[in-house]
Amino acid sequence: MTDQPQLHSSIVAMISLASGIASRHPDMGLCQLERLRNAGVPEHQIDAVIEIARHIRDEASQKLDAAFDEKAQLATPEKEPETEESCCCTPTSSGQSCC
Repeated sequence: MTDQPQLHSSIVAMISLASGIASRHPDMGLCQLERLRNAGVPEHQIDAVIEIARHIRDEASQKLDAAFDEKAQLATPEKEPETEESCCCTPTSSGQSCC
């Protein structure tokens, strides 16, 4: 096994912040938020991470609700099946790509 370089601590903090938000972790990523700010990561980059994570979390919730409604037979009959394009994530409200 070769030694691989470690991810920069700011990248680890961004990943941790995003996954904490997307998973609704009770700590809410506040520790990572502080680490990113202390590391000098620009606020607009932190804001982008938060926006993308929230978008993924919300999109996942909507898809789970739709799947539940379909199984519970609460879905509207005129709803069209998802196409290959619609199964990929959509951009955030400000246009950030999450894919």
